[in-house]
Amino acid sequence: MINVLVSTDTRYPVNRKVIRRAVATTLEAHGAGAGDVEVSVSVVGERKMDQLCKKYMNDGKKHEVLSFPFEDTAVDSSKAFMNSPDGVLRLGDIILCWGQVLLAAARDGVMVDDEVYLLTAHSTEHLLGKHHE
Repeated sequence: MINVLVSTDTRYPVNRKVIRRAVATTLEAHGAGAGDVEVSVSVVGERKMDQLCKKYMNDGKKHEVLSFPFEDTAVDSSKAFMNSPDGVLRLGDIILCWGQVLLAAARDGVMVDDEVYLLTAHSTEHLLGKHHE
């Protein structure tokens, strides 16, 4: 079973079904949808995302999304995703910045739900260890 934990504030009217579908579809497409899998997705505002970016990225850029995998497969993939005591594969956390999502959707000329789906799917791939240059 794929469990997607969505955390948000009422100020950010994100479609939770879109987030859950993006995570599930991406996991299944990469063969990771079998068994018990858990991903946490939080939707935050600009101020919180700026704090996270400063602490973890320190690149001075605005980010629509951040991914925090529980295991860093880039370091040693042989030890990634060890068996947890309760049998649940916890991949990690995804943080979406609502204000930046809205700006990206406007910039890309797409619906907000489509932008949320794209960013969530992309971040889920990062949690699976897929990275880009």
